Amino acid sequence: MTSRVLTIGGDLRVGRIGFGAMQLTGKQVWGEYPDRDGGIAVLRAAVDAGVTFIDTADVYGPHTNEVLIRDALHPYPDDLVIATKGGFVRGGFDYATLGAVGNANYLRQSAHLSARRLGVDTIDLYYLHSGRATDVPFEDQVATLAALREEGLIRHVGLSNVTLEQFRAAQDIVEIAAVTAHFNASARTGADLLRAAENSGAVFSPWHPVTLTEGPDTDKVMAVIEPIAARHGVTARQIALAWLLHRSPVMLPIPGTTSVAHLQDNLAAAEIELSGEHVAAITDLATEA
Repeated sequence: MTSRVLTIGGDLRVGRIGFGAMQLTGKQVWGEYPDRDGGIAVLRAAVDAGVTFIDTADVYGPHTNEVLIRDALHPYPDDLVIATKGGFVRGGFDYATLGAVGNANYLRQSAHLSARRLGVDTIDLYYLHSGRATDVPFEDQVATLAALREEGLIRHVGLSNVTLEQFRAAQDIVEIAAVTAHFNASARTGADLLRAAENSGAVFSPWHPVTLTEGPDTDKVMAVIEPIAARHGVTARQIALAWLLHRSPVMLPIPGTTSVAHLQDNLAAAEIELSGEHVAAITDLATEA
């Protein structure tokens, strides 16, 4: 049986399936979510259903996603952990305007404003959202977050959009409690970071956790997963999510949705027990170089 909880940074216990709030924004993650009342209802339904980890970022909206979370859930339940991120900037609706900034003044401002929008004094988990910023060295960016941790604004530091080499460099500066990377049943770009997280005790939060059509062999993927889903009486996406929980004890998927029914399906995946044979069959679908 897979564990139903894991611990972030040694002190924050959360359920194995969190909620990624990015979809509760406008088209192309720009602007307000058009159905504000519906977005609030989904967030409240997630917490009512037992979700104890919500993931957001200042660039989602920008800013509107953090405000929506506060408006829906503040004052927060004692067991709710909220993670946010800083370091990306967005200059307009077009994704081409997305860039990365890493200097200390910008990251400090980003973290303080995220805390203000979320309505918290300390951010439970704050990710450097990108290792791509070139205005200052990567190590200086991590050092800024380490200082914010010492000052009490951040409880734990995480990394997103980084390489394995950057992850290792960051570990020399501050404890890294969590890392995010691309990893699912059909694509395993972040496999090296998953192994690094397992070795260090960090939590690993996979991007696109239930996507089944990213690799070149979609038919092969579905040919393996659909019969397993039929045997359990669930969807292929639920099997993909259950597989992640079986794949590693540090895995913290954060599937997002705008539907309460879909949210309930995602959370139900935590109850699915896969056989070792089925776990191995799905694991063999993609290379984990």
